Amino acid sequence: MTIGSKIAWDDTVLPFQLDRSDMRGRVARLDGVLSGVLKQHDYPAPVEALVAEMALLTALIGQTIKLRWKLSLQVQTNGPVRMIATDYYGPDKEGQPARIRAYASFDRDRITDAPPFQQLGSGYFAILIDQGQGMQPYQGITPIAGTCLADCASAYFAQSEQLPTTFALSYGRSTEPGVAEHWRAGGVMLQHMPKASPFATGEGGSGEGGLLHASDLVSDEVEENWNRVNMHLGTVEELELIGPSVPPTELLVRLFHEEQPRVYDAQPIRFGCTCSEDRVRQSLSIYSAKDIEKMTTPEGRVTADCQFCGAHYDLDPKTVGFEADNGDG
Repeated sequence: MTIGSKIAWDDTVLPFQLDRSDMRGRVARLDGVLSGVLKQHDYPAPVEALVAEMALLTALIGQTIKLRWKLSLQVQTNGPVRMIATDYYGPDKEGQPARIRAYASFDRDRITDAPPFQQLGSGYFAILIDQGQGMQPYQGITPIAGTCLADCASAYFAQSEQLPTTFALSYGRSTEPGVAEHWRAGGVMLQHMPKASPFATGEGGSGEGGLLHASDLVSDEVEENWNRVNMHLGTVEELELIGPSVPPTELLVRLFHEEQPRVYDAQPIRFGCTCSEDRVRQSLSIYSAKDIEKMTTPEGRVTADCQFCGAHYDLDPKTVGFEADNGDG
């Protein structure tokens, strides 16, 4: 099952269906992906935890997008952690890994010893889907609410999609014997299969400020199934979610053996960034020579750093901007 410290089910998302209760879901395990995301930055512990949770949510939600699509999760707040941004790039071809990248911006002197979610303040949680060139991007927004980012994601699906959705997540620094300390994360996402006419009261929900909650969208037999499956999910232990020794298939049997779980092909995930010198040049192409001059360092260079992966770009100012001399004249 393992090669060195690499576990076969690390950095994968396993889709499944519970036939008895008409639900679908995903099990995710992240290890190297989180290392790739977090080693680029010197984040305080609460910020690391928020980025890890956001990356895990991105993996669970992103697994459903189509090939070559891009899904982004964003949090914008007035708190010490001003923004968290993640991107999930769908595979170019079937069988290839998806890619995730993430970063956060924050005011270090405002970070406190309070729990990570309390570092956010008020703001919004957004999901964006880019279907490619020539297609209108999709965006859905919901206020920051609840006690964790998973609550925000659940509220988003209730408000924007009217899909009852719940999460069980675990993440933190792993201290396995013989393995260097590193971040691991694991989680389960459950979603009731969509109906032709989703149930909603139309009179506001039971969540904060009248937001719809997953429980507002279920009734009768659906409610019975929803409550039963969530009761099973509520018995999961944190170590089972992170799963160094519990394969995702075994976890599903432990939790939902009465629900007739059926699994599909797992989706591998890798840390990956799309930045490049060409993209930097393209982003600078809107600036005039006077603007470029203001960006030029005392050493006579234009520099740029990727916030996601830490890549550093060092360019000749004469070769960037819309008035650049690219050697054509």
